[in-house]
Amino acid sequence: MRVLLISTYELGHQPLGVAAPAAALRDRGHHVRVLDLAIQDWDPTLVEWAERVAISVPMHTATRLAFEIAPRIDRPLACFGLYAGMCAPIAEALIARDPVSAVVGWVEADPSITVGAPVPARDLLAPPSEYAHLMQSGLRYPIAYVEASQGCAHRCRHCPVPVVYDGRIRITPVETVIADIDAQVAQGAQHVTFGDPDFFNGVHHARRVVEAVHAKYPDITFDATVKVEHILRHAELWPWMAERGCLFVISAFESVNDDILTILDKGHTAAEGAHAIELLRAAGIEPRATWLPFTPWTARQDIRAILEFVAEHRLVGNVDPVQYSIRLLVPEGSLLLGQIDGLGAWDATRLSYPWTSDLDDLQAEFAAIVEAMAEEPAGDVFNALRTLVDLPPVDVSSVLDAPRLSESWFCCAEPTAAQLRAV
Repeated sequence: MRVLLISTYELGHQPLGVAAPAAALRDRGHHVRVLDLAIQDWDPTLVEWAERVAISVPMHTATRLAFEIAPRIDRPLACFGLYAGMCAPIAEALIARDPVSAVVGWVEADPSITVGAPVPARDLLAPPSEYAHLMQSGLRYPIAYVEASQGCAHRCRHCPVPVVYDGRIRITPVETVIADIDAQVAQGAQHVTFGDPDFFNGVHHARRVVEAVHAKYPDITFDATVKVEHILRHAELWPWMAERGCLFVISAFESVNDDILTILDKGHTAAEGAHAIELLRAAGIEPRATWLPFTPWTARQDIRAILEFVAEHRLVGNVDPVQYSIRLLVPEGSLLLGQIDGLGAWDATRLSYPWTSDLDDLQAEFAAIVEAMAEEPAGDVFNALRTLVDLPPVDVSSVLDAPRLSESWFCCAEPTAAQLRAV
């Protein structure tokens, strides 16, 4: 079977979402081609070549873009990944905790197929130099992107992951993770991003992976995503992680309003978020906070409080400005259904149940500024946003040049005008 796998967007890195099923299909004798619209132009001849086409939809942004391209595809079409369930209007929705097996089962018309964890086919993709880089001390380093696990052991109510995984995780064997890193290092990668929803969901597995990577590549650095709750629970591990190359940790702080954190079931308070920052920095690791500023329960003072928290804890250089504009999405099956007053009917265009707030105009202003100033220093964007909520600017001349990835957009953000034009 001739199969075309399409990635629309995967946070700027080499798309694991298509590399893994491509490997499984190729191992079973199928002919596979990959189109990554984040860096490649639309190519109708690939659709003409294919007998079946599948689009990877691991996040909101990618799914919105999938809706743009689906009408151009006149072949049997499926969508797979975390947001597959929302793609029924445009394609066959392969809803599964194991998307690789789901794709293979769809291609071979046998949904009972299980293929395990193949080493992703990185050779079908552009090299890491074409994707997001680590930015550190004015230098750029190509990155490898891997996942040591899928799913999440937690059930944060605003997150799309528990809708599919229901508090479960699937471990990727250490040897598979290492082989995937090997392939990307051979292509030029010098830093590793662990993209698990929470790297410490399986903390013992995470330690084995880190130890194996460090033993084989002692000069390679890495980053990971870890809940505030886990940063605190495993406080003793951070010096160990730093010694093995951990540069920064992404963590979902979401809000500094404890009532909102409770509604979201985040498992931490604002004070504990501040303590997590102290723990990481004491070990020499920088925190990179993500936020969910605009929710149905957010008041104007909550937005101000986030901006003040960021300034107080020297996070201006550690927060990608798009984070200040994120608005709560309520996807199908969301754990927040029934908890939001005035929730509207499902919006198949926006892929969310709509809700309204007195802060909708402010959120739109934040989003417009963030997109318009996408190439400007984070400190300048931060002060522009502070002005909108009547806060004085802060001195950003000495903003910490924290290590970060060059891709600043986010999985829950709406596609930019440039992303829409690209597809």
